[in-house]
Amino acid sequence: MESFITFAIAALTAPLFPGIILKVKAFLAGKKGPPLFIKYFTVLKLLRKGSVYSTSTSFIFKLGPVVSFATALICLLFFPFADRAPIFSFHGDIIVIFYIMGIGRFFTVIAALDTGSPFEGMGAAREVFFSTLAEVTIFTTLILFYRLTGSLSFSEYFIGDNQICLLNASGALLLFVIVALFMVLLTENSRVPVDDPATHLELTMIHEVMILDHSGPDLALIELASFYKLFFYSAFITQIIYPFTHTSSAINGLIFYGILFGIYVSIGITESIMARCKMNLIPQFILTSFALVFFAAILTMGVLQ
Repeated sequence: MESFITFAIAALTAPLFPGIILKVKAFLAGKKGPPLFIKYFTVLKLLRKGSVYSTSTSFIFKLGPVVSFATALICLLFFPFADRAPIFSFHGDIIVIFYIMGIGRFFTVIAALDTGSPFEGMGAAREVFFSTLAEVTIFTTLILFYRLTGSLSFSEYFIGDNQICLLNASGALLLFVIVALFMVLLTENSRVPVDDPATHLELTMIHEVMILDHSGPDLALIELASFYKLFFYSAFITQIIYPFTHTSSAINGLIFYGILFGIYVSIGITESIMARCKMNLIPQFILTSFALVFFAAILTMGVLQ
């Protein structure tokens, strides 16, 4: 029952945290900013509207938002929130999780291509290229975690016998992983300095240009999928930062969401103090995260001996 409760809380609070990012950016800019619950209002507004479809699109265009939302939500089912066992868990599920994410991205891309728009095709090509580079970092991280825990189960990383923890002998190496995963978070969720979710210039967009033709409930599903995906990566980093070993579920939950709040604040600060990278420099930014994780993986050879 606790697993279902923690999952429900995560699913309901995921749209809240992007509002924190907007508040942080507004505060650093000396503005009031939008309401904290702006993303809830946006989703509800979109759900009340109707969807408009181009005559050049097929059923694939309608299928893209549904699959994107479903895959993002499914990934949360495997997450051990605040030391609570996930709803689903099995050996090798960590590989399945990221392939499920890949399925969601694939359907988003082909839905963009289905419109026949050159701008959306350009954004889809960029999305696929940059996400391919980010996957190198992700799977190198999984190799590192396998060396540390001997497991391919996501829950085993944080609630198993060999927990991933900053306080262990290999804890210093995890600092490289945290920085690398934060860079992947910015990449996979189209945040500054890789992409700017607030931009409206098609030539510089990556993710946003792929969803220009979506509207109404379809756009609401895409927005929810992006909230869940950002929540997943932020929670992933949160679990690495703090080992949840308290007996009280309430204390674990408060600490978990406190650290998670700090991750979103960090995203807001990053977007406020950094400019978007030139398009030709983005691969260097992503591959820097791979270099950090690869360096940590090499160092584990000495630490684990």
